[in-house]
Amino acid sequence: MAVPSLQDGIDKAGSPVELLWQPDAEPWTPEVVAREYSGWRQEQAAWHEGVALLNLSHHMYDMWIEGPDATRVLADHGVNNFEKFAIGQAKQYVPVTRDGLIVTDGILARHAENKYLLSGIPAAQHWVRYHAEKGGYDVAFETDASSAFRPGGGDPKLFRYQVQGPLAMDLIEKVFGGPLPETKFFHATPVTLDGRPFEALRHGMAGQAGYEFIGPWEHAAHVHEAFLKAGEPLGLIQVGALAYTTPSVESGWIPSPVPGIYTDADLAEYRAWLPLFGIEGKRPLNGSYFSRDIEDYYVSPYELGYGRLIHFSHDFVGRDALLKAKDGPLRSKVTLVLDPDDVRTVLGGGEDPGFVLSYARHRVETDAGGLAGMTMQSASIDPVGTVLAQTLVDAEHAVPGTRVEVVWGEHPGAGTDPEADLGFPRIRATVQPSPFDEHARTLYRRDR
Repeated sequence: MAVPSLQDGIDKAGSPVELLWQPDAEPWTPEVVAREYSGWRQEQAAWHEGVALLNLSHHMYDMWIEGPDATRVLADHGVNNFEKFAIGQAKQYVPVTRDGLIVTDGILARHAENKYLLSGIPAAQHWVRYHAEKGGYDVAFETDASSAFRPGGGDPKLFRYQVQGPLAMDLIEKVFGGPLPETKFFHATPVTLDGRPFEALRHGMAGQAGYEFIGPWEHAAHVHEAFLKAGEPLGLIQVGALAYTTPSVESGWIPSPVPGIYTDADLAEYRAWLPLFGIEGKRPLNGSYFSRDIEDYYVSPYELGYGRLIHFSHDFVGRDALLKAKDGPLRSKVTLVLDPDDVRTVLGGGEDPGFVLSYARHRVETDAGGLAGMTMQSASIDPVGTVLAQTLVDAEHAVPGTRVEVVWGEHPGAGTDPEADLGFPRIRATVQPSPFDEHARTLYRRDR
């Protein structure tokens, strides 16, 4: 029996939106890792005030790309600068469609002249692999799915542990017996712990200092235990699945935007190649913002703040469209600071609502009721004392201090007017910059 494709699912549902629309969809959290260790509030505080240890080993997809055409296929289908891409460096890889719409992003690490590792949400991996196969590029692939979807189960090929927070460097010096070699942001340096080799990627989250340690799974338990033991006198906190989802709201990264692949006739073959039961067919849409047209959910890399990554000195799919879009009307990415009293009233029934996480597209409206934009991810940020929402708004509403309202509810989908007044409550909010964290907004960007 043939495996149903994404196109099969769209045809059966009647439209891409009808396939993806799932009111009250449970928000994604990382698989395998405990939801909380010491409580999400304490875990969030750790990377702001102390030191946090995060286990990223299980929820990311990895795809190794190797061969004489490895650089060429990645450059032909990504906006990034490959003229300046050192071995040992990582970049946020951004593939777009011919219309200049983002497919999704991923982390691309260069391991050798013709060998790369692309990690993250698998939509970017699907895009690269499909075009490599269709275009006859001389390149081979090896993939490792996340632990929840790995065929036959088993352990991942790699461990990934992040050490973050003001005391991160103190912990690292205790573990390795001294400071690591000076390393540029998003560059890796080889390290050894008790004879076990792996690498340290200079990385940060929500603007905090730290590293991501990556190596063969056979060393995972030993490395993890070493960090736990050395971190005990420093008050090391392990971060669970709930708190792990929230730094992106502070650092300005919007996870898993809707890929711009569902309507282009030239991508019909691609949709027939993609499995229905993959990220493109199963990542749900929901919230108070509803449109029957999936193109209303598409986003430009400019809107996500990726303009600095676009390198026009090489030819790539979507280049002409991005050149045209550069000076056109685009939405702006902002952080909405939701009014804490309204959050308690609407989400907590008058009490503290506890942990809030939503990837729903909620309507953002002006005081007069006009549509200003839509949220992309909302989460409780305890050090701030309320819920923050990464949001796309029309440029005229993007000035910090602008007052707007978030319509909080679940539109039922097809069969109900997208503009119907369904009596959803409204939460007052104030526009602030994105990234919300000042270090992430200034030094973090400069260092990259």
